[in-house]
Amino acid sequence: MHKFLSLTAAGAALAALLTAPAAQALTVYSAGPGKLIETLASDFKAATGINVDVFQADTGKVMARLQAEASNPHADVVISASWDSAQDLAQRGWLLAYQSPNAKQVAAKYKAPAYVAQGLSALSIVWNTKSGTPRPADWKDLTLPPFKDKVTMPDPAQSGAALDLLSGLQTRQNDRAWALFGALKSNGMVIAGPNAQAMNPVLQGARAAVFGAVDYVALEAQAKGESVEVIFPKSGTVIAPRPMMILKSSKVPDDARKFIDFVLSPQGQARVAEAYLMPARQDIAIKRPALKDIALLPEAEGGGTYASRAALLYRFSTLFGRK
Repeated sequence: MHKFLSLTAAGAALAALLTAPAAQALTVYSAGPGKLIETLASDFKAATGINVDVFQADTGKVMARLQAEASNPHADVVISASWDSAQDLAQRGWLLAYQSPNAKQVAAKYKAPAYVAQGLSALSIVWNTKSGTPRPADWKDLTLPPFKDKVTMPDPAQSGAALDLLSGLQTRQNDRAWALFGALKSNGMVIAGPNAQAMNPVLQGARAAVFGAVDYVALEAQAKGESVEVIFPKSGTVIAPRPMMILKSSKVPDDARKFIDFVLSPQGQARVAEAYLMPARQDIAIKRPALKDIALLPEAEGGGTYASRAALLYRFSTLFGRK
């Protein structure tokens, strides 16, 4: 009798175990590079046992999906390629405040109460060294006759980093920035989709240069033997931090915090460095030009003129006939 009861109890326990709901996976929406987020998700699962579902796309598609799901959010963690997007979500009240203990090594300008940089990229000119064009040294060189109909640019509506460059030029140069874009348009610059679509014609030799390319993509291509050079303009460029943030609507906020901690750990930041990005932490070895080696656009007198994301994209799209 006792044995029968024990077996019955054991069976009930087993049945309860089999019918118990599986632990909810952590959902991360991330702008590229795709290989990086897949590696981080795999490493995180190995370290914690927590499953990670990943949606990877360009920043424009990530933001559009968040907006479409506003009434029923699915994402727990978002990684964007545009600092402006994190500021926008914070202003809407969508983000959960969290300061990871591993963010102590991150410079103050690359963290806020509700978001922190995963890593940094710099906007650059990517030049095909076999294009037969003179080596450009500055943004304005791409408006000259040798580059007529030979320049591409990522679309700021899709590339968060290109949006950061557009915002940086507008803030620091205002009318001079729009005069530059007007000259680029007159010289036949083509606005492609996300970074890869702007880069591919240059890698293939159909175009000579990319205006405003994210450096890590080209640095990796260069390391693989492609005939491209990454050029940081002498007049200065813009750094594009890649913000990580937790949505306030997350159903697994503890797991989300653990993920942020992991990405900011030495192991996670080493993975960021492997992708030719600059890690957010300042104590991680890199195999690319460091922040100190890159000329930045000077700050505008009086702080410059800030324009909202929507206003910037509208003006840019109007100029290039992309409305």
